[in-house]
Amino acid sequence: MSIYQTPLQFGYFLALLFAVLLLIRGWKEERLSDKFLGLVMFFLAMEIQDYTFGFSGINILWEKYDGFPRYFHLAFAPTIYFYLKAQINRDFRFKASHLWHYLLYGIYFLVNIIVFVQGPKVVSAFRSSELSYWLGWLESIAIWGSYIYYFYQSLRLYKEYRLWVETQFSDTDTISFVWLRNFIYLIIAGEVFKLGWSIVDRALGDLPFEQDWWWHLFTVTIICYVGIMGYSQHQPARLSYTKAEVVPEPEEGDIVKNSDVSAPNYSEWKPKIEQVVGEQRLYLQPDLSLSDVAQRLKTNTSVLSAAINQNFGKNFNDFVNYYRVEEVKRQLKNPENSHLSLLGIALECGFNSKSTFNRAFKKFTGKSPKEFE
Repeated sequence: MSIYQTPLQFGYFLALLFAVLLLIRGWKEERLSDKFLGLVMFFLAMEIQDYTFGFSGINILWEKYDGFPRYFHLAFAPTIYFYLKAQINRDFRFKASHLWHYLLYGIYFLVNIIVFVQGPKVVSAFRSSELSYWLGWLESIAIWGSYIYYFYQSLRLYKEYRLWVETQFSDTDTISFVWLRNFIYLIIAGEVFKLGWSIVDRALGDLPFEQDWWWHLFTVTIICYVGIMGYSQHQPARLSYTKAEVVPEPEEGDIVKNSDVSAPNYSEWKPKIEQVVGEQRLYLQPDLSLSDVAQRLKTNTSVLSAAINQNFGKNFNDFVNYYRVEEVKRQLKNPENSHLSLLGIALECGFNSKSTFNRAFKKFTGKSPKEFE
């Protein structure tokens, strides 16, 4: 065991472990997102496999499987994109029409497997050929193009989802998937780091394996982060985001005027909404969603969202959290709650996390909870 070998072995087997766990959970719970994330973890394991085996003195990958297409760079970014699509929409299904996203990986695999099955001599001759040189450059361009395209699409989809979720749920922290956005940024940073290291490697004349080891260690860090965060991620059952027009979040007090003939008049819904959410105190339910209230009012979510926006100048999340903040303020003045902590009162009033409470309290009072006490 050495400083080079141990971290890579840990990351390699951890990635394979999470890959198996996620694939099993995805199969048992029929959750496509877990299956995609399991593939991502497998791809990350393959990324460090050669160096993990090499530092362990295992040479089978070079002696018997040299030239075998065992890298998944061209499948990596599309899989992350499909993971996000499946995670934010439980109804998403991967279809045959989606396979074109893996066309470049298919070409890479086909070319290399054709060369590999012809034996070591053909592999060696192919690698020293001018064709292999230019194919290597094309592969690098394709990998970076894939990363740029799919990571851009993923971040754009994530942004649209975050806007949508604010209009649908009173609790957004557990389904915000901020860790996934951070994961994409980590991958981008890792690839830039790897590219920079490769440039240094070529400039200094092919550094030894011990020097190349650093960017593999960065991959181990990514494996730990993605595995832990992805496996422990809250898995909502009702989440079903599909691309749709998202109404921009209104400014505070920005209520649509009824005189605007281009906007439907939802004023008749105001007392009904106040009665159901306020008087019946639905806001005390931590997982209250727009669809829950819509069912109570026997309407659809589109009408209800527009009615809340027009009558109260807030999206659903802010609308419900405003009631919760007002309830917290009332309960703080109640002597019977003197034995409860501030967070305890907040949880009793419908908040389910300290961060959400602090953020909402500051937004609607202009003060932090401690300043208010």
